[in-house]
Amino acid sequence: MLKSTKAHWKKLALIPAAACMTLALSQGAMAETKAEKAIQAALESSIRSDDDKKRDEERKPLETLTFFGLTPDMSVIELFPGHGWYTKVLGNTLKEEGQLYVAIATDRVKRHKKEWDLDEIEVLSEDAELKKTDIGGVFNVENLEFDKTGVDMVVTFRNMHNFTPEARAELNKKVFDALKPGGVYAVLDHTRRHMQPYSRPVWRRVDPVLMIKEIQDAGFEFVDYSDLHYNDTDALEIDTRNKKFEGYSDRFTLKFKKPE
Repeated sequence: MLKSTKAHWKKLALIPAAACMTLALSQGAMAETKAEKAIQAALESSIRSDDDKKRDEERKPLETLTFFGLTPDMSVIELFPGHGWYTKVLGNTLKEEGQLYVAIATDRVKRHKKEWDLDEIEVLSEDAELKKTDIGGVFNVENLEFDKTGVDMVVTFRNMHNFTPEARAELNKKVFDALKPGGVYAVLDHTRRHMQPYSRPVWRRVDPVLMIKEIQDAGFEFVDYSDLHYNDTDALEIDTRNKKFEGYSDRFTLKFKKPE
Protein backbone atom coordinates (compact mmCIF):
# COMPACT_ATOMS: atom_id res chain seq x y z
CA MET A 1 0.00 0.00 0.00
CA LEU A 2 2.81 2.38 0.86
CA LYS A 3 4.54 1.67 -2.45
CA SER A 4 1.33 2.37 -4.31
CA THR A 5 0.84 5.65 -2.44
CA LYS A 6 4.38 6.78 -3.23
CA ALA A 7 3.89 5.94 -6.88
CA HIS A 8 0.61 7.82 -6.88
CA TRP A 9 2.17 10.97 -5.41
CA LYS A 10 5.12 10.66 -7.78
CA LYS A 11 2.72 10.71 -10.72
CA LEU A 12 0.88 13.71 -9.29
CA ALA A 13 4.17 15.54 -8.83
CA LEU A 14 4.97 15.08 -12.49
CA ILE A 15 1.74 16.72 -13.67
CA PRO A 16 2.81 20.35 -13.06
CA ALA A 17 6.17 19.69 -14.73
CA ALA A 18 4.45 18.15 -17.75
CA ALA A 19 2.03 21.06 -17.90
CA CYS A 20 4.91 23.53 -17.78
CA MET A 21 6.71 21.67 -20.54
CA THR A 22 3.57 21.66 -22.70
CA LEU A 23 3.12 25.39 -22.11
CA ALA A 24 6.76 26.09 -22.95
CA LEU A 25 6.53 24.09 -26.17
CA SER A 26 3.30 25.85 -27.05
CA GLN A 27 4.84 29.27 -26.44
CA GLY A 28 7.89 28.30 -28.50
CA ALA A 29 5.67 27.25 -31.39
CA MET A 30 3.75 30.56 -31.14
CA ALA A 31 6.99 32.56 -31.17
CA GLU A 32 8.23 30.65 -34.18
CA THR A 33 4.97 31.24 -35.99
CA LYS A 34 5.16 34.96 -35.23
CA ALA A 35 8.71 35.11 -36.60
CA GLU A 36 7.78 33.23 -39.74
CA LYS A 37 4.77 35.47 -40.29
CA ALA A 38 6.92 38.59 -39.91
CA ILE A 39 9.50 37.29 -42.39
CA GLN A 40 6.80 36.22 -44.85
CA ALA A 41 5.14 39.63 -44.64
CA ALA A 42 8.52 41.23 -45.37
CA LEU A 43 8.92 38.98 -48.40
CA GLU A 44 5.57 40.22 -49.71
CA SER A 45 6.52 43.89 -49.30
CA SER A 46 5.93 46.14 -52.31
CA ILE A 47 9.51 47.44 -52.11
CA ARG A 48 10.74 44.09 -53.40
CA SER A 49 10.96 44.02 -57.18
CA ASP A 50 9.90 41.13 -59.38
CA ASP A 51 13.60 40.34 -59.86
CA ASP A 52 14.02 40.22 -56.07
CA LYS A 53 11.15 37.79 -55.73
CA LYS A 54 12.39 35.58 -58.56
CA ARG A 55 15.43 34.72 -56.42
CA ASP A 56 13.35 33.56 -53.44
CA GLU A 57 13.24 29.99 -54.74
CA GLU A 58 17.02 29.90 -54.97
CA ARG A 59 17.89 31.85 -51.83
CA LYS A 60 15.12 30.48 -49.58
CA PRO A 61 15.02 33.55 -47.32
CA LEU A 62 12.18 32.35 -45.08
CA GLU A 63 13.84 29.01 -44.37
CA THR A 64 17.31 30.56 -44.05
CA LEU A 65 16.34 33.30 -41.60
CA THR A 66 14.22 30.85 -39.61
CA PHE A 67 17.20 28.49 -39.37
CA PHE A 68 19.34 31.33 -38.05
CA GLY A 69 16.65 32.08 -35.45
CA LEU A 70 15.66 35.58 -36.55
CA THR A 71 12.75 37.11 -34.60
CA PRO A 72 11.17 40.53 -35.25
CA ASP A 73 12.32 41.99 -31.92
CA MET A 74 16.05 41.46 -32.50
CA SER A 75 18.86 43.91 -33.11
CA VAL A 76 20.77 42.72 -36.19
CA ILE A 77 23.88 43.85 -38.07
CA GLU A 78 24.02 42.94 -41.76
CA LEU A 79 27.55 42.99 -43.13
CA PHE A 80 28.28 43.97 -46.71
CA PRO A 81 24.61 44.54 -47.71
CA GLY A 82 25.52 45.29 -51.33
CA HIS A 83 22.41 45.96 -53.41
CA GLY A 84 20.15 45.35 -50.42
CA TRP A 85 18.41 42.13 -51.43
CA TYR A 86 18.43 40.81 -47.86
CA THR A 87 18.37 44.32 -46.38
CA LYS A 88 14.80 44.84 -47.61
CA VAL A 89 13.69 41.59 -46.00
CA LEU A 90 15.52 42.17 -42.74
CA GLY A 91 14.50 45.83 -42.56
CA ASN A 92 10.81 45.07 -42.88
CA THR A 93 10.97 42.10 -40.53
CA LEU A 94 12.60 44.22 -37.81
CA LYS A 95 10.87 47.52 -38.55
CA GLU A 96 8.27 47.53 -35.78
CA GLU A 97 9.99 45.82 -32.84
CA GLY A 98 13.67 45.42 -33.68
CA GLN A 99 16.57 47.28 -35.23
CA LEU A 100 18.64 46.69 -38.35
CA TYR A 101 22.17 48.02 -38.70
CA VAL A 102 24.31 47.73 -41.84
CA ALA A 103 28.08 47.91 -42.07
CA ILE A 104 30.75 47.78 -44.82
CA ALA A 105 29.91 48.69 -48.44
CA THR A 106 26.70 50.46 -47.44
CA ASP A 107 26.52 53.18 -50.11
CA ARG A 108 23.57 51.70 -51.99
CA VAL A 109 21.56 51.13 -48.81
CA LYS A 110 22.26 54.71 -47.68
CA ARG A 111 20.97 56.01 -51.04
CA HIS A 112 17.82 53.92 -51.11
CA LYS A 113 16.66 53.36 -47.53
CA LYS A 114 14.35 56.40 -47.66
CA GLU A 115 12.90 55.23 -50.97
CA TRP A 116 12.38 51.79 -49.40
CA ASP A 117 10.64 53.40 -46.41
CA LEU A 118 13.33 51.94 -44.18
CA ASP A 119 14.75 55.11 -42.64
CA GLU A 120 15.13 53.21 -39.36
CA ILE A 121 18.16 51.36 -40.73
CA GLU A 122 21.31 52.66 -39.06
CA VAL A 123 24.66 52.66 -40.86
CA LEU A 124 27.64 51.62 -38.74
CA SER A 125 31.39 51.95 -39.22
CA GLU A 126 31.16 54.60 -41.94
CA ASP A 127 34.92 55.12 -41.71
CA ALA A 128 35.63 51.50 -42.66
CA GLU A 129 37.66 51.26 -45.85
CA LEU A 130 38.03 48.33 -48.22
CA LYS A 131 41.61 48.20 -49.48
CA LYS A 132 42.31 46.46 -52.77
CA THR A 133 44.78 43.59 -52.90
CA ASP A 134 46.55 42.02 -55.84
CA ILE A 135 43.58 39.65 -56.13
CA GLY A 136 40.61 41.29 -57.82
CA GLY A 137 37.50 41.32 -55.63
CA VAL A 138 39.43 40.41 -52.47
CA PHE A 139 40.00 43.15 -49.91
CA ASN A 140 41.63 44.07 -46.66
CA VAL A 141 39.64 46.29 -44.33
CA GLU A 142 40.72 49.27 -42.23
CA ASN A 143 39.04 51.39 -39.54
CA LEU A 144 36.41 48.77 -38.85
CA GLU A 145 34.55 49.72 -35.66
CA PHE A 146 30.88 48.93 -35.12
CA ASP A 147 30.56 50.95 -31.90
CA LYS A 148 27.71 48.66 -30.89
CA THR A 149 27.56 46.01 -28.20
CA GLY A 150 24.83 43.66 -27.01
CA VAL A 151 23.57 42.94 -30.54
CA ASP A 152 21.42 39.81 -30.99
CA MET A 153 22.63 38.69 -34.40
CA VAL A 154 25.16 39.45 -37.14
CA VAL A 155 24.54 38.10 -40.64
CA THR A 156 26.60 37.98 -43.81
CA PHE A 157 25.47 36.52 -47.11
CA ARG A 158 28.04 35.43 -49.72
CA ASN A 159 30.74 37.88 -48.63
CA MET A 160 33.49 36.04 -46.76
CA HIS A 161 35.21 35.23 -50.05
CA ASN A 162 35.69 38.98 -50.56
CA PHE A 163 38.15 39.26 -47.64
CA THR A 164 41.72 38.19 -47.08
CA PRO A 165 42.30 35.81 -44.14
CA GLU A 166 43.67 38.76 -42.15
CA ALA A 167 40.57 40.85 -42.88
CA ARG A 168 38.29 37.95 -41.94
CA ALA A 169 40.14 37.58 -38.63
CA GLU A 170 39.62 41.27 -37.91
CA LEU A 171 35.99 41.08 -38.97
CA ASN A 172 35.27 38.02 -36.82
CA LYS A 173 36.85 39.72 -33.80
CA LYS A 174 34.72 42.85 -34.26
CA VAL A 175 31.60 40.72 -34.67
CA PHE A 176 32.43 38.84 -31.46
CA ASP A 177 32.79 42.13 -29.59
CA ALA A 178 29.49 43.50 -30.96
CA LEU A 179 27.35 40.48 -30.06
CA LYS A 180 25.74 39.85 -26.70
CA PRO A 181 26.58 36.56 -24.92
CA GLY A 182 24.53 33.94 -26.73
CA GLY A 183 24.25 36.17 -29.81
CA VAL A 184 24.21 34.51 -33.24
CA TYR A 185 26.76 34.88 -36.04
CA ALA A 186 25.17 33.69 -39.29
CA VAL A 187 27.42 33.00 -42.30
CA LEU A 188 26.47 31.86 -45.80
CA ASP A 189 28.75 31.67 -48.84
CA HIS A 190 29.60 29.84 -52.06
CA THR A 191 31.33 26.52 -51.42
CA ARG A 192 34.94 25.84 -52.39
CA ARG A 193 36.40 22.34 -52.12
CA HIS A 194 38.11 21.63 -48.81
CA MET A 195 41.81 22.60 -48.92
CA GLN A 196 41.54 23.73 -52.54
CA PRO A 197 44.06 26.53 -53.11
CA TYR A 198 43.10 29.87 -54.60
CA SER A 199 42.67 30.02 -58.35
CA ARG A 200 40.89 32.63 -60.42
CA PRO A 201 38.12 30.29 -61.66
CA VAL A 202 36.97 29.69 -58.06
CA TRP A 203 37.89 32.98 -56.36
CA ARG A 204 34.30 33.71 -55.32
CA ARG A 205 34.17 30.49 -53.33
CA VAL A 206 35.51 29.71 -49.85
CA ASP A 207 36.19 26.50 -47.90
CA PRO A 208 33.44 26.00 -45.25
CA VAL A 209 35.78 23.97 -43.03
CA LEU A 210 38.22 26.87 -43.06
CA MET A 211 35.38 29.26 -42.18
CA ILE A 212 34.41 27.12 -39.18
CA LYS A 213 38.01 27.06 -37.98
CA GLU A 214 38.54 30.80 -38.41
CA ILE A 215 35.31 31.71 -36.65
CA GLN A 216 35.96 29.30 -33.79
CA ASP A 217 39.45 30.80 -33.48
CA ALA A 218 37.73 34.14 -32.83
CA GLY A 219 36.01 32.61 -29.80
CA PHE A 220 32.69 31.50 -31.28
CA GLU A 221 30.93 28.20 -30.65
CA PHE A 222 29.79 26.30 -33.74
CA VAL A 223 26.05 25.68 -33.31
CA ASP A 224 24.73 24.07 -36.49
CA TYR A 225 24.78 23.94 -40.27
CA SER A 226 22.01 23.60 -42.82
CA ASP A 227 21.91 21.91 -46.21
CA LEU A 228 19.23 24.35 -47.43
CA HIS A 229 21.57 25.58 -50.15
CA TYR A 230 23.27 22.31 -50.99
CA ASN A 231 23.31 21.74 -54.75
CA ASP A 232 24.86 18.53 -56.01
CA THR A 233 24.72 19.75 -59.63
CA ASP A 234 27.44 22.31 -58.86
CA ALA A 235 30.82 20.66 -59.47
CA LEU A 236 32.60 23.50 -57.58
CA GLU A 237 34.91 24.00 -60.55
CA ILE A 238 34.02 27.45 -61.87
CA ASP A 239 32.79 30.76 -60.56
CA THR A 240 29.05 31.29 -60.42
CA ARG A 241 29.35 34.35 -62.66
CA ASN A 242 31.04 32.33 -65.39
CA LYS A 243 28.83 32.22 -68.49
CA LYS A 244 29.24 28.44 -68.57
CA PHE A 245 27.75 28.10 -65.08
CA GLU A 246 24.15 26.98 -65.01
CA GLY A 247 21.70 27.17 -62.15
CA TYR A 248 22.90 28.38 -58.77
CA SER A 249 25.90 27.61 -56.62
CA ASP A 250 26.29 25.12 -53.83
CA ARG A 251 26.40 27.19 -50.63
CA PHE A 252 27.17 26.47 -47.01
CA THR A 253 24.96 27.86 -44.25
CA LEU A 254 26.61 28.06 -40.82
CA LYS A 255 25.35 29.19 -37.43
CA PHE A 256 27.64 30.20 -34.57
CA LYS A 257 27.07 31.84 -31.22
CA LYS A 258 29.08 33.90 -28.77
CA PRO A 259 29.45 31.79 -25.60
CA GLU A 260 27.02 32.60 -22.79
